[in-house]
Amino acid sequence: MREDNLPLLKRIVDGYMGRVSGLREHCERCLRSERWGGSVVLMIVDAAFTSIGLNYFTAVVPKVEEFSRRFVETGRLTRLRDLAVADVEELRSIWRNRRSWMVAKGVASYLSTLGGDDRDALRSWARSSSLENWRDDPVGKVKGVGLVTFQYLRMMGGVDTVMPDKIVKRVINGILLEAGLKPVEDDLEFVRMMEWLAKACGYRPIELCWMTWLVQPEGKRMRMEKYSAILPKI
Repeated sequence: MREDNLPLLKRIVDGYMGRVSGLREHCERCLRSERWGGSVVLMIVDAAFTSIGLNYFTAVVPKVEEFSRRFVETGRLTRLRDLAVADVEELRSIWRNRRSWMVAKGVASYLSTLGGDDRDALRSWARSSSLENWRDDPVGKVKGVGLVTFQYLRMMGGVDTVMPDKIVKRVINGILLEAGLKPVEDDLEFVRMMEWLAKACGYRPIELCWMTWLVQPEGKRMRMEKYSAILPKI
């Protein structure tokens, strides 16, 4: 990345970030592991549902809310150890995709062995995890957990990083092209580049990541505006 491109890059990034004011509080909540009211079970279920690539706000969020009403708020599945041993067929009455539940149960099973409360377990794992060794990580080894899901879980565990999903890559690579730079396709290289880009432009990596999701238009409105009522929860 050429240093002489930085002023233009920063102007472009600043333009995007200026459209998502209020973003910082959502990122802070994520880094404090306080999404979904601090329920690690719901964070894991969110990540597992998100892993199959459906629309986050219209498909994933309503189903996580339904899971919460039926299982968490009733006291049936409040801890990771409960999710680890939950009956898949019963869970599929909410979300049909078996692979998602195997991801959720596999991650919950490992994290529940780390001791302490669920939040401590998630944050302890995230601190000890690394991007470079993700395939050898106990969470990375869970069948169905790819790099995007791995990074998402690390972010919710307090690591300031990014997910190399298709939306993030499309927006950020578009910014690079606008600045006369080459897009980055390799996922690991993309994460490293984005962490550098964020810091070089005066932002945190997680802020750039969330920006790419919330700046997307749905209909005539930007997601940040359209889903403003549910953002404080998630």
